[in-house]
Amino acid sequence: MTNFAELGLDPLLLQALAEAGHETPTPIQAQAIPAALQGRDVLGIAQTGTGKTAAFALPILHRLKQGGGRPPRGGCRVLVLSPTRELASQIADSFKKYGKHLGFSTEVVFGGVGHVPQQKALARGVDVLVATPGRLLDHMGTRHARLDHVEVLVLDEADQMLDKGFLPPIRKIVAAVPQRQQTMFFSATMPTDIANLARDMLRDPVRVEVTPVATTAERVNQRAILLEPNAKRAMLAKLLRGEGVGRTLIFSRTKHGADKIVKALEQDGLSANAIHGNKGQSQRERALAEFKSGRAPILVATDIAARGIDVREVTHVIQHDLPEVPETYVHRIGRTARAGAEGEAVALVAPDELGLLRAVERLTRQSVPMEDQRADKSGRLDDRATPVRPQRGPRPGRGGDQQPSRKPQQSQGRHQPPAKGQQAKPQGQQRRPDAPRGGEAPRRRPGDDSGRVFMARGR
Repeated sequence: MTNFAELGLDPLLLQALAEAGHETPTPIQAQAIPAALQGRDVLGIAQTGTGKTAAFALPILHRLKQGGGRPPRGGCRVLVLSPTRELASQIADSFKKYGKHLGFSTEVVFGGVGHVPQQKALARGVDVLVATPGRLLDHMGTRHARLDHVEVLVLDEADQMLDKGFLPPIRKIVAAVPQRQQTMFFSATMPTDIANLARDMLRDPVRVEVTPVATTAERVNQRAILLEPNAKRAMLAKLLRGEGVGRTLIFSRTKHGADKIVKALEQDGLSANAIHGNKGQSQRERALAEFKSGRAPILVATDIAARGIDVREVTHVIQHDLPEVPETYVHRIGRTARAGAEGEAVALVAPDELGLLRAVERLTRQSVPMEDQRADKSGRLDDRATPVRPQRGPRPGRGGDQQPSRKPQQSQGRHQPPAKGQQAKPQGQQRRPDAPRGGEAPRRRPGDDSGRVFMARGR
């Protein structure tokens, strides 16, 4: 396939593609678009940066143009589900760019912003709706969104939605969609749970796989640096001041950690922004805009941004913390070496993270070259002693990408002696959770014969 004209797309779509400078379809576009134009369900397995958004947007726009019709009030004709706000916005921008000569309406629904403007847009009816699952369920619950006229359903980055705990919301949404709609399902990896979901949703799909599952981008030069945890800050500043370092994406495992990295970089004279779930929508948009323009070429992100940032010319991806799920490593480094360019991925690895690195190597079947920069190299390293902790899918946030906060674990140590002036409780006679404190007398709730007690609050 040498050009888009051979795919049989509408002339107005070809005009928009030419104006955007797109001439030759990528491998996934060349394979997925013909099947989608025939109305077949599509199962696409491809990494980010391979052009898969156009692989479903172009045939959908062609279908809408050929079929005619208007969207229903309160509903949509096409529904695209996305795991994050950033990715949802980028998908909507792609639909607008490719369909700018067709006159179709496109709206985005996600959390972190007000409900009312989204409700007004939905009330008018939308041709293409791009949404995160949490906020869409909000609108469905208040009867501001209806899905009974959906003609095409797309799940993008399905494996990340599973990681975020969106499987139950997705099933609720799918149950509200007509059974005979066309479905397209895209994922960078295909773990068992995702394969089961695809089997439940798709009817005799055409499978398109342009990149083997869990493989890293070919043009990414990978390396790891072994060092003490307290040496990561100095090494990070050294890397960022290195020759040839342009736009750099730094990954932190936690939101608090991302903010700490930004603060440390600023103290070292390096301008950076952070993007994560605790940031407001305007803050996130400003950080992305400054990153794209080069005003702040260093962006520190949690994995919420691993597949929601589509910025070319990212020269380096630095993993300040290795992910606990090895597939996430693949998604992170896919942020560089896009559109045929080359990139570099560096992982800062503490000794207790060696097990996480080995898990990545087992998954990708590739060895990552490692430099030992520890001050003391005499210690024995046993990477098999570090288990890879499984990632639990969090409860889906209403914004479509929020992560739940972790409660501190209670100490599991030995019994501590009582403080001065306090009476020790005999072992084996610890206070029950529902027992009264101090000398307060327990009371029963009126009409409650369950035996439970409650304490009267002080006035």
